[in-house]
Amino acid sequence: MIEKYRRFILVFVLYSFSVAVFIPAKAQVLYKVSGNSAKAPSYIFATNKIVGIEFLDSVPNLLRCFSECSVVLTEFAMQDYEALATLRVAALLPDSVRLDQYYTEDEYRQIDEAMQLTIGMGMDKLCRMKPSYLTAMYRNELLHKWLDYDDQRSMEAFFQAIAADKGLNVRPIDDIGETMYMLFDREPFYWQCKELLQIIEYPEREVRQERTLAEMYRMGRLTDMSYQIIAPDNNSTQSYSDYQIYAARNTQWVNRLRTFLVEGGAFITLDAIYLGGDKGLIEQLRSAGYKVRPVNRRAIN
Repeated sequence: MIEKYRRFILVFVLYSFSVAVFIPAKAQVLYKVSGNSAKAPSYIFATNKIVGIEFLDSVPNLLRCFSECSVVLTEFAMQDYEALATLRVAALLPDSVRLDQYYTEDEYRQIDEAMQLTIGMGMDKLCRMKPSYLTAMYRNELLHKWLDYDDQRSMEAFFQAIAADKGLNVRPIDDIGETMYMLFDREPFYWQCKELLQIIEYPEREVRQERTLAEMYRMGRLTDMSYQIIAPDNNSTQSYSDYQIYAARNTQWVNRLRTFLVEGGAFITLDAIYLGGDKGLIEQLRSAGYKVRPVNRRAIN
């Protein structure tokens, strides 16, 4: 994977300096963070899982900003294989819990058939997994089929891989316990069961929502993305209750980022859904006294 990213970044460098790209002032995915006693600037780059790494060519100064940084900060360090092993264990249900007890016989059969058709495995093999994990698996397959999602072309994975190749430190903002909570336990168990059945019964809701968010992302409309998530008519698995949890976590993240921002040279790469809106990380950093400005011209200022 690293070798593939090496080839891509060479193309990215050549392309970035040979093509002029205009991005409207209010359409932003790259921000400079300074002030509040920072010794040097840091940067925040918004990502979207549906939009592949080819999009990076359209962001002026992105590679230059990345080259100024000495540490990459992200929600979860994908190169931490020990943490990944811990997450796989955390995705398992306790021995005392049987998933079929939370559905009718017809509902459980429907889930089993959908998983066999989409994932290639039935509930005889998946019954030990937490509903939130099954929902994420099924969701990823939907996005792969209908929106060309490819985790090998993930922007967040790209920056982590390049950082590892260059010997830069990659640090998760959350610890492993918090990551497990966000992935598997942030919602009550009964609601996890409901969402799993919901995404199987109404997959078009998930696809429609992610398509809309990706379109907004390509236009740099981060605040509109937050409004889309909290909208009353959003019936996808990522909704108002999730946004409230993200907002509370953003407050914690501002405090955790302080040490890195004071030192400067941090490249923060996070999903765009955490960044925009009144409770997004960008506004919370501004409220904490940082100057957060879009990088939208050829000359960084």
